[in-house]
Amino acid sequence: MHSGRPGEAREIVVVSGKGGTGKTSVAASFAVLADRPVIADCDVDAADLHLILDPAVRDRRDFFGGREAVIREADCTGCGICVPICRFDAIRAASRDGGGALFCVDPLACEGCGVCVRFCPAGAIDFPERRCGEWMVSDTRCGPMVHARLDAGGENSGKLVSTVRQEARRIAGESGHLWIVVDGPPGIGCPVIASITGASLVLAVTEPTVSGEHDLDRVLALTRHFRIPARVCVNKWDLNPAMTERIERRALDQGARPIGRVPYDPGVTRAQMEAKAVVETDTPSAEAVRLLWQRIIET
Repeated sequence: MHSGRPGEAREIVVVSGKGGTGKTSVAASFAVLADRPVIADCDVDAADLHLILDPAVRDRRDFFGGREAVIREADCTGCGICVPICRFDAIRAASRDGGGALFCVDPLACEGCGVCVRFCPAGAIDFPERRCGEWMVSDTRCGPMVHARLDAGGENSGKLVSTVRQEARRIAGESGHLWIVVDGPPGIGCPVIASITGASLVLAVTEPTVSGEHDLDRVLALTRHFRIPARVCVNKWDLNPAMTERIERRALDQGARPIGRVPYDPGVTRAQMEAKAVVETDTPSAEAVRLLWQRIIET
């Protein structure tokens, strides 16, 4: 397995083609099993790794991504030039105290293109950075954890993911941690690309269904494009053994090696309700996940 320069932590990113495949459960177990890990939750749009690892926040930072237009009421002349040039219909008329027209910007509709700022004849539009969320460094029972939360309607989730990974790498480098365990976002979009680029290894978790096969194909196409070694785990494999074998053969054809199967196990849900990783319980799937981690180490 590619591990970067000598002395660098190995970075394992757990991804899936869609949500609900068990990706976070696997990542949480890896965090428990790894030797001195730094944990990074890069699923910033719907983070939930904290529900299992119960982090105690020790540092909290605002995340700024992009900009938004803000009209200064005192300087706006009400000329309305900004209204037709906004392609996103983000500028609307409002009432001004004492009469007269005033225009304001809907922050949820503004895309931060800056055209209105450029063409305002009165120079009455500011263009500050937009706060889109926050990121945190926390302590967990498994080690330090970097995680984030995107605000409702917040943008630039890929940039926030990059921030989380950079901080996790910084902590690992300064403290000599051997592993970085990343819970990546589902899908193949910008946040996923930001999660996997430059990683040591990607583990794709899928399910034995037609949609699971399709989603896995897309994820593996992404890892091939960025030339990142990929491994595959089929969760709930015993619900459809024939489809499991088909998915594993297809993964091999695409250069990704299947390294584990996890059986369907209602005990996983009980572990989640107890805020525990699967390997911290005696559920039937715990041994399968331990074997999966062992194969990750040996890769």
